[in-house]
Amino acid sequence: MTFAVRVRRALGTHWYAWTMVAPVVLVIGVIIGYPLVRGVFLSLTDANEANVERNIGVNHLPATYKFTGLDNYRAVLSDGVFWDRLGWTVLWTVGCVSLTFLTGLALANMLNRTLRGRTFYRLALILPWAIPAFISVFTWRMLYNEKNGILNKLLAGGGIDAVPWLNDPTWAKLSVIAVNVWLGVPFMLVALLGGLQSIPGELYEAAEMDGASAWQRFRHITVPGLRSVSSTVILLSTIWTFNMFPVIFLLTRGGPGDATEILVTYAYRLSFIDSPRNFSESAAWGVLILVLLSVVAVVYRRALRKQGEVW
Repeated sequence: MTFAVRVRRALGTHWYAWTMVAPVVLVIGVIIGYPLVRGVFLSLTDANEANVERNIGVNHLPATYKFTGLDNYRAVLSDGVFWDRLGWTVLWTVGCVSLTFLTGLALANMLNRTLRGRTFYRLALILPWAIPAFISVFTWRMLYNEKNGILNKLLAGGGIDAVPWLNDPTWAKLSVIAVNVWLGVPFMLVALLGGLQSIPGELYEAAEMDGASAWQRFRHITVPGLRSVSSTVILLSTIWTFNMFPVIFLLTRGGPGDATEILVTYAYRLSFIDSPRNFSESAAWGVLILVLLSVVAVVYRRALRKQGEVW
């Protein structure tokens, strides 16, 4: 059966569903499609703030940038800056996703049991998700303040020297990871708690009657029962963390120096902070980020299929 025949059959069978979905698909296509195509085009030019179309007073200056092919990609991939940023971005992503998943799983297991005040704990743990990210980050920035922050005041009360949370490269990396984990745990908690509640309680009762320990019940019932949910939330968390611009930019602006600069914040820096603003190289960074995440998603999906997961 050819692709065209399959498409016609799908449209004929599910025409009503396609009609309902079409407007949303069209809007998303325009919102995402144009910037994507424009970004790819700019990455193949030498566009910067000196040669793009612009108005100076009453004078209109036309664009004078030229097509340069893959020169920007060659320049980026041959520059050690890209690989340094990529290394930290991967470390940042793996660290955040791992800690977020493990913390969310532990809390979900705790809240899945009958305990006093469970509703209060659920609401309290979801609170970081309800607060806009930029407000949370600015709050953490005040907490991390080396001179007047609450964290260092608590340490001083215990006779411990102040910690340069955002002024030392190592501490800054640990600090941004901690904030991102704090922001990400509520989503992971809700998703995993929903997965836990979908596992039949009879399985645990039968295993307990057979003498299975708590670890055996977790390993042979909980983990397989959460596999489908876990695979989805891990992929989503990976994509979101890889591109987590607000936490890095608002908390450290990539500093101290460039210690916490990830790929997406550096691409932003090229377009909006550095002078002259290099739109073409920034676009090339953006396209490379998209390619990297697409490769990760494809490899991850194939790995799940080999394990028998339909996703």
